[in-house]
Amino acid sequence: MPNPTFPQPQPPAAAPIRVLLVEDHKMVAEALGAAFEEFPEIHLVASVQSLSHGMIAAEEHLPDIVLLDRRLPDGDGIEAIVGFQAISPSSRVLVLTGDANSAIAARILEVGGAGLLLKSGLLDELITAIRTVAAGDVVIEPELLSGVLALLAGSAGRLGPVLTLRERQVLGLIADGAGTDRIAEELRLARNTVRNHVQRILAKTGTHSKLEAVAHARKNGLLERP
Repeated sequence: MPNPTFPQPQPPAAAPIRVLLVEDHKMVAEALGAAFEEFPEIHLVASVQSLSHGMIAAEEHLPDIVLLDRRLPDGDGIEAIVGFQAISPSSRVLVLTGDANSAIAARILEVGGAGLLLKSGLLDELITAIRTVAAGDVVIEPELLSGVLALLAGSAGRLGPVLTLRERQVLGLIADGAGTDRIAEELRLARNTVRNHVQRILAKTGTHSKLEAVAHARKNGLLERP
């Protein structure tokens, strides 16, 4: 008798990236909403036109990504990054703007943002950026990157003051050989939050790996207690 065959189990599909769009230009918001429908891995949970409504939507939906216009009727999007992260700590904020320079991009990273893109960019670049940020990386317009790193490196004469207390704690545990799970346990953070902190440390120190970041930190005194 022939051997019976059974269907092979399929790996579970990855959960879609949940995006909250905060954009006050109706045509831009509608265009992005229609574009996202073509990408099944991206789920637009809400589209709002102000920071105040964005905060409400963030609390309701707890999105993976907040796609945030820089200039909104009720305030500066960059100044609101901390507020979004306070409401939904696992959310990462990607700023969209019509114009930018290295100083603006550096400011976004300093307050905990996940990056900056120009509205004049291609849709494919935005989709790639959303995927990249959702994976825990930082995205900066390529032409601004060298200036951003120079500004961060020169902040207050060295990098130390740029790092937040939490980032220093994470960096100190990395220097002790701790992995993501141990850091999450000791600091009582979600694993995604730990990865977000690591990515910001790498961006701020201009390094490309945790080992390089630790070496840089020891050289520049970043492991000293603030």
